[in-house]
Amino acid sequence: MSALPEWLEALPDAAEQRALDAWAIEDRGIPGADLMERAGAGLARVCTERVPDGPVAVVCGRGNNGGDGLVTARLLREQGREVSVLLLADPQELRGDARLNLERLPGAPPEPFTPAGLGAAALIVDAILGTGFAGVPREPAAGAIAAINERRDAAEVIACDVPSGVDASTGEVTAGAVRAHATVTFHAAKPGLWIAPGKRHAGTVTVIDIGIPAGPRPVEAEIGLLRDAVLAQVPRRGADSTKFSAGSVLVCGGSTGLTGAPTLASMAAARAGAGYVTVAVPSSLLQVFASKLVEVMQVPLPDEGGAIGSAAVETVLGRAERLQSLVLGPGLGRDPATQDFARALAPRVDIPLVLDADGLNAHAGNALRWLASRQAPTVLTPHAGELGRLLGIDSGEVDAHRLARAREVAQLARAIVVLKGDDTLVVEPGGRVAVSPGDVPALATAGTGDVLSGVIGAFLAKRMDPFVAACAGVCAHARAGRIAGLAFGVEGVLASDVILALPRVLVASARK
Repeated sequence: MSALPEWLEALPDAAEQRALDAWAIEDRGIPGADLMERAGAGLARVCTERVPDGPVAVVCGRGNNGGDGLVTARLLREQGREVSVLLLADPQELRGDARLNLERLPGAPPEPFTPAGLGAAALIVDAILGTGFAGVPREPAAGAIAAINERRDAAEVIACDVPSGVDASTGEVTAGAVRAHATVTFHAAKPGLWIAPGKRHAGTVTVIDIGIPAGPRPVEAEIGLLRDAVLAQVPRRGADSTKFSAGSVLVCGGSTGLTGAPTLASMAAARAGAGYVTVAVPSSLLQVFASKLVEVMQVPLPDEGGAIGSAAVETVLGRAERLQSLVLGPGLGRDPATQDFARALAPRVDIPLVLDADGLNAHAGNALRWLASRQAPTVLTPHAGELGRLLGIDSGEVDAHRLARAREVAQLARAIVVLKGDDTLVVEPGGRVAVSPGDVPALATAGTGDVLSGVIGAFLAKRMDPFVAACAGVCAHARAGRIAGLAFGVEGVLASDVILALPRVLVASARK
């Protein structure tokens, strides 16, 4: 597998990290005890920075995660801290480097874990389950996780490598998991620290370099954290550019009561750099759009009661021949004839397609497979509810297994899937995934999804690779949301404010 692009920070999953550790130890001759020492030292440093005073309780499992915790306990004791070491296993069960660090521990020996042992701690270190964990925590780990969470309001909780109970590879939480204030992870962050629900358990993530060498390695990560550098991939206009070479976008949607969505998508495409934007809407609503969109061309479509009728397919196909991307779905509505229109149009249009909102809902269930026949790129932009409808499951099932479900739809539809959320995932059918760092609460307002679809449509119209276009769209959307949040306050942001911030994002990224 090829390496991730430089604008994706590698997030190795559990198997990839195990392979890297083994390579460092077996091929590069770095003792495992040295890797554990550096991990524990980094964890101890963050503990001191975050909680410089007060008693510490380090809760250790029997594996290498517990060994990292034992190193941390030793170093904190050497600094003069009061540290209780609480073991979830018989000390005789520890092996290898964990056993070595148990023997190096100065002061009082470890005590068997009890919830009472956490009572006086100002800081609790969770070193119970590491990156190899998956499934449901068993006793005594399950009880220890619950006890730590009960003390969370009274003590700082710092997780070692990954919060216990979180699947490091997927972010899934099958049962209870530690809700850490911070996580100290080693060599690289893991996908589960950035993908919900695991992201909500990780708190502030700090990555510690433990000395795994750079250079060619036996494995390359499939998942990466999205960085702003992706915006350098967006083509800019030159002196010889025209409105057509800058990218031409067709937005198709709208129905009675839902004229705002295609308006926002169209304006977002224009502000994201498309040189020519056209909106195709029900003919009875044309005057509404003409008053809203003076810089956008309007195309009237056959109308059935204020919604696009099934007879509109040929009109849109004819218009699409002259344009470079289609955004289908904003404000489309769920009239049966309109849904028939969307299902008939999507497989036939031969330009890059962004399918959003009711364009997605039209393909719920078995209709999803029709998209796989498309020859031009397809980008789907669902939230959890829409992705659930595509698969015939509820949104809670999607939220519990976001990575797996997004990959499932990407493979079924042979499309790029942009699963929206604080941890927006951009997923290729082949398995490559970009994870947005998120943390943009200003985007939690109506219409911002339409803005995102317009931005991605503009980037596709610039003939960008579809995965790169989707990633750049997600990044530009998030940065514009942050700018709008600073200008208006998080609670006061409107989707139109995000659109107005897009040019600032693109100008700033062009200067770097």
